[in-house]
Amino acid sequence: MAIFDIDGTIFRSSLLIELVETLIDMGIFDKKLRSKYLEEKELWQDRRGRYDDYIYKVVDVYVENIKGVEYGDFDRAVKVVVDRNKNRIYRFTRDLIKDLKRKKFFLLAISQSPRGIIDPFCKNLGFDKVYGRFYELGPTNRFTGKIVDEHIIANKANIVRRAVEKENLTLAGSYGVGDTEDDYSFLEMVENPICFNPNTKLLKHARRNKWKVVIERKDAIYEIKI
Repeated sequence: MAIFDIDGTIFRSSLLIELVETLIDMGIFDKKLRSKYLEEKELWQDRRGRYDDYIYKVVDVYVENIKGVEYGDFDRAVKVVVDRNKNRIYRFTRDLIKDLKRKKFFLLAISQSPRGIIDPFCKNLGFDKVYGRFYELGPTNRFTGKIVDEHIIANKANIVRRAVEKENLTLAGSYGVGDTEDDYSFLEMVENPICFNPNTKLLKHARRNKWKVVIERKDAIYEIKI
């Protein structure tokens, strides 16, 4: 099997960020909500702030405002995001996915983005199983704001164990690709861990464990020897 993080590992941005921006553009979310994360976005773009601070603010906006949104409106926004971004992926992971698929690997995607957008995005790439945050729908087909089984998606290692058991898989010869310390828990489980464009915290883990580190920058892909 092969396990992939999605945002920043396959997709060259964050699907949640793109979704929130689209929900605002379509008038489903109030345009004033951008002010809640704009400062952190600008600080990060100016390299004076942390990306984590920016993405956490976007997450807060989504979680606090998805309640009451009709699923049909959400789905329209998802279709826009996926259609616009389906090809905006890294060449390294794109080619690795194709190679592993050809070799009959079971491809598992794990993301903290909403399951409703991860599913169609990963379907285009040929994934066999996808795990993401599942937001509950009420009887009127509107989001309640609750996340179903949040404790499961919060720990990626538990998801891998769950998939191994349910799908009758093995970790022998397995691959794992991630870009932040949140992916450490499953990277240490696989036989071939790859830290792709890692942040500082994951790079420290890679150095300590002598894991493979791959960087894709502009039109170059190269491995860092550590």
